[in-house]
Amino acid sequence: MMAEKIRLVLAKRNKSKAWLAEQLNWSTSNLYNKFKRDNFNEKELVEIARVLDCTFEANFVLNESDEKF
Repeated sequence: MMAEKIRLVLAKRNKSKAWLAEQLNWSTSNLYNKFKRDNFNEKELVEIARVLDCTFEANFVLNESDEKF
């Protein structure tokens, strides 16, 4: 889920996963493994958003009312 969203932003920014790994000071294998497992914690997502000049928002949304928390 998040891996696909990051891929979309990378494509929109015309950047590669290797570029992202370099900007984050992560090894490319570490980043590729996170993509493969779709295993990013919130702190990592905030940092990825910063590098990609985006805002990361995490919400709980009630299905019946679309109310966000």
